[in-house]
Amino acid sequence: MSSLTLVRHGQASFFADDYDKLSPLGEKQAELLGEHWVRRDFVFDEIYCGPRSRQARTAHIVGERYRAAGKPWPDVITLPELDEYDLNGLVGKLIPELMDRDPGFGDLVESYQRSDGETEKTRAFQRMFEVLLRHWQSLPHQVDGIETWLAFRERVRRGVDRIRARPGSGRRVAAFTSGGFIGTAVHLALDAPAAAALEVNWRIRNCSLTDFLFSRDRLTLDSFNAVPHLEDTAAWTYR
Repeated sequence: MSSLTLVRHGQASFFADDYDKLSPLGEKQAELLGEHWVRRDFVFDEIYCGPRSRQARTAHIVGERYRAAGKPWPDVITLPELDEYDLNGLVGKLIPELMDRDPGFGDLVESYQRSDGETEKTRAFQRMFEVLLRHWQSLPHQVDGIETWLAFRERVRRGVDRIRARPGSGRRVAAFTSGGFIGTAVHLALDAPAAAALEVNWRIRNCSLTDFLFSRDRLTLDSFNAVPHLEDTAAWTYR
């Protein structure tokens, strides 16, 4: 059996003009992960990352810790399948549609727009976003320009399958991605209801580790959402 560690990117710049950038804390989370793996003498056969800056930057920082210690770090392979769902598309196109259909959702949007301060805004956004993603997951029709939930799930499956299909046994692989991809991979490995992919997603910490054992015909969840490198709980973040 081989192992696959899915790493969620470090904390991004939530509410900033460019979300797709690690915050200072996100950079520190990635440094701590690299130092932890170096201390444990983890050697990886392959490293993958998604196309987003926050995913690639997390992998780059971890690799810097390896290079600084004189340890081997494979060239990072970018896999488009490791990308997150389209956050901007979901917010920009589905929010107006759902507000027209559901006055209760409109109240959540207004509550978010009225919120003030990072903590209040984060909580109001989460309440609104959970409803929005459940709506996205249950849509019976295609919305122009938005990847459907089923298409996203198949993309996740395809990405994992591409990694599994590479030759060799006993491989140790790491892939840097995002919470939606990881939650959906857990859903697929457990053959859980579709709603579980989102419920799992909400709990995935930045720079956490979710481990699978795999062969060409099997994918088994081994551990979930671990942060042994983040000993200070103040460094546990979810955005």
